[in-house]
Amino acid sequence: QVQLVESGGGLVQAGGSLRLSCAASRISFSLYTMGWYRQAPGKQRELVAVISSSGVTNYADSVKGRFTISRDNAKNTVYLQMNGLKPEDTGVYYCNADLGKYTYWGQGTQVTVSS
Repeated sequence: QVQLVESGGGLVQAGGSLRLSCAASRISFSLYTMGWYRQAPGKQRELVAVISSSGVTNYADSVKGRFTISRDNAKNTVYLQMNGLKPEDTGVYYCNADLGKYTYWGQGTQVTVSS
């Protein structure tokens, strides 16, 4: 079965950095649009960043200029480099693989930013 395994979350002070990774297995990774979403307590899950199969990226306004999404098709892995973290970035970060008809989610990794 398809697996998306996130890693790299943790506790960091405001202004710090984290790098999230999501390793995919049992999918044709290079064909999928890969994305990062997050969900804060009491809020709906929201898009953070996506990268298409051709490498086109899109970001939520709240993270533009601070976060960078990238992918390594040879390693079936997508990354999210997060710099200048703010307390409002706190939440569970989920990896998503989307091919229209097929979409898959990881189990999530917690990111906590202290002020």
